[in-house]
Amino acid sequence: MNNFEFKNPTKIIFGKDTIEKLETEIPKDAKVLLLYGGGSIKKNGIYDQVKTALAKVEVIEFGGIPANPEYSTLMDALKVIKDENITYLLAVGGGSVIDGTKFLSAAALYEGDTPWDILTQNIRTEKGMPFGTVLTLPATGSEMNSGAVITRAETKEKLAMGGPGLFPEFSILDPQVINSIPERQLANGLTDAFTHVLEQYMTYPIEALLQDRFAESILQTIIEVAPKVLKDPTDYKAASNFMWSCTMALNGLIQKGVPGDWAVHAMGHELTAMFGIDHARTLAVIAPSHYKFNFEAKKEKLAQYAERVWNITEGSIDDKAYAAIQKTKAFFHELGIDTKLSDYTKDYEGTAETIAKRFTERKWMGLGEHQSLSPDMVEKIVKMAY
Repeated sequence: MNNFEFKNPTKIIFGKDTIEKLETEIPKDAKVLLLYGGGSIKKNGIYDQVKTALAKVEVIEFGGIPANPEYSTLMDALKVIKDENITYLLAVGGGSVIDGTKFLSAAALYEGDTPWDILTQNIRTEKGMPFGTVLTLPATGSEMNSGAVITRAETKEKLAMGGPGLFPEFSILDPQVINSIPERQLANGLTDAFTHVLEQYMTYPIEALLQDRFAESILQTIIEVAPKVLKDPTDYKAASNFMWSCTMALNGLIQKGVPGDWAVHAMGHELTAMFGIDHARTLAVIAPSHYKFNFEAKKEKLAQYAERVWNITEGSIDDKAYAAIQKTKAFFHELGIDTKLSDYTKDYEGTAETIAKRFTERKWMGLGEHQSLSPDMVEKIVKMAY
């Protein structure tokens, strides 16, 4: 196991009817900017619960943060923060709203020329404006980590940011919120969390026994609860396990002491930026091709995954490893998630070359757990995913 340091300061408030606890988590003298997305929270009762809990503090609202948090929209929100002297941010939404709030947390205190530099220049945020979250869509784990991804439609880019100053102070996780989530978004959430675990697990063995078993247990739980969640989102037991699995998949715990990959995300982000494909679905497009292309480097871990998660015990290491890739694709298909780029767009010619060029321009010359994936290799992987 590799050396590591681990600190996660986010307070998790989990369970039924916990939104009312907002009242005790936000400072009494705060001036709060309430951030949310397209307005679904006003239809499902979450907005009313939040407003009731915030009755004793001054609140200004900013809605309309899109599914891929858009830089221009966030700059409008930043103006509100400055003009209204906001002191505290509250994200009520899924990963996109929370990621957008993290950008605002950083940008509110940023002293450089343009906040976009935070993303293009990989500027770590050591201290941001304090914020909390009320999670409405389990998927990204953003409610308990310090990372975010922001989209800029103008340049068709989707870039990551982060730093120790971007952990939420608290996050409220009430599994009842999934009752009104459309099936497509539930499937996305399951796929997103599943792939988050694979990015931290599907590398090579280094005898990190506990970390492997943490990762495998999350994968097994997602596989077990997925059909229950899709069939009946009001099943509280399934919803609880789904929500907590999504949080645990990316709160930093399972990545400590082990190598990480994240090349699937790097390529997937480009597909979202170029075509507007749901983030989770781009991961399902890239992951199988990525594992096939890097089969020799990953086959030991793929075989372990086959045995421990999919109960595939027959055959050689190669046989089991290949079967694991097929099982993963089949699982995505069972969720209603397509795994080829051509399933989402007919305008895919030249996509691989464009992504490889972008990576070259950004000097992303070595992706993956071995930092060995060059842009020309990325081009081949994306073409395999057509």
